[in-house]
Amino acid sequence: MQQKSNIIRFIIALILCEGAGIVGSLFTVSAIKDWYVNLNKLFFSPPNWLFGPAWTLFYFLMALALYWIWQKGLSNKSVLFAFWIFIVQLAVNAIWSVLFFGLRSPILGLVDIVVMWLLIVYNIYLFYKIDKKAGLILIPYWLWVTFVAMLNFAVWQLNLE
Repeated sequence: MQQKSNIIRFIIALILCEGAGIVGSLFTVSAIKDWYVNLNKLFFSPPNWLFGPAWTLFYFLMALALYWIWQKGLSNKSVLFAFWIFIVQLAVNAIWSVLFFGLRSPILGLVDIVVMWLLIVYNIYLFYKIDKKAGLILIPYWLWVTFVAMLNFAVWQLNLE
């Protein structure tokens, strides 16, 4: 029975995390073709095709971290708090695509990604205190968001009108 509930938790964590990516992609795909492609970007900006696989990997790592924390039991107040901070940062993550691509607003995207970055740092701290591997596995995601924040800033600066 325990193994079945663990599998269900993992599936829910995976659906939550990858679902955030799917929501974001709904706003991203069309904007890449007719808006983002025409923006001035840094010379080392990755090709557009790389972002989908990269985000898919990071959402998977996030799902693992959430699953490992969830296994500690949501009846524990510190686990429950860390769980909800994760959900908030995941929502802020999904909102970034709406702001940056959907509204085509690099400045709103930048504000959002700074909040996301701070929430990820806090999440890493909270998760690490509960389960070291759950905190550590979020570090590549944090590094990726740091890189994307730099790209977001550059797009904003290079396309000021």
